[in-house]
Amino acid sequence: MTTTRTLGRNGPSIFPVGLGCMGMSEFYGPADDATSLAVIHHALDIGMRFLDTADIYGVGRNERLVGRALRDRRDDVVLATKFAVVRDEDGTMRGISGRPEYVKQACDASLARLGVDHIDLYYQHRVDPGVAIEETVGAMAELVQAGKVRHLGLSEAGSATLRRACAVHPIAALQTELSLWSRDAEDEILATCAELGVTFVAYSPLGRGFLTGAIRSVDDLSADDYRRNSPRFQGENFDKNLELVEKVEELARQRGITPAQLALAWVLSRGDHVVAIPGTRSAARVDENAAAAHIELSKAELETLDAYFPPGAAAGTRYPEAQLRLLNA
Repeated sequence: MTTTRTLGRNGPSIFPVGLGCMGMSEFYGPADDATSLAVIHHALDIGMRFLDTADIYGVGRNERLVGRALRDRRDDVVLATKFAVVRDEDGTMRGISGRPEYVKQACDASLARLGVDHIDLYYQHRVDPGVAIEETVGAMAELVQAGKVRHLGLSEAGSATLRRACAVHPIAALQTELSLWSRDAEDEILATCAELGVTFVAYSPLGRGFLTGAIRSVDDLSADDYRRNSPRFQGENFDKNLELVEKVEELARQRGITPAQLALAWVLSRGDHVVAIPGTRSAARVDENAAAAHIELSKAELETLDAYFPPGAAAGTRYPEAQLRLLNA
């Protein structure tokens, strides 16, 4: 397994495991900025230089945090952020916008919060059903021409949308959920990305932490943890999914690795154009996740995982109904 992968057809080389920074500012319970800064610096020190944030994480707080971490280390980083999900300052969700004027406004705001003069990878976070993808990507392409953005990406876009986008401007990356318990991307989008020279960026590759085995009860989550609202973390679904995790733990023990490393190695086995961005607020977990890039699963191990985790094995949908409606199939 190669330990570097190229972003898009001609982008920078990146380590196959990056760092998702979302949970450092919202969604996963209380976090400490000083600790988060130290974790980001540790990730950079070991060569994990692909950092992922978005303008909505913490309603801008996460971009400011990442910007502080990069103040003296901008050249060490391949920096990705996103626009399109519109929220008020109090966090209220306002909808999705891919309007050209909003694209430019959102980019300027992200650049200011991050304290940088360019963004390496700028994603449309969700596709706006009310705006043709050609219009949105056309506006994003103007950001490339202006030097504000180096590469373009889409998140949770379907194959047809991706093809239309690529006809306007090269798309370097498509970010979508992929893990042992979220295998929808294998139906079509992984192959489309490979065909078009698009890097597939797997978010939530550890099933929002469930596949690590660290969550044994919903009471392990803080009161404000958004996973409490996730169908897979509720009631009977939780119990059924815990049985799946026990199979991951069993296989990991046999191999002498951690459940997280097994789950990440599986994601990276989906193709040389696949990278993963697990989130963490722990330097030890950064090291654990990075080590997964050096693990190659055998044919027998992959077949066993397929038997344990056929598509649709997880109990419950990956998002509540309202959020599922925002995905571009």
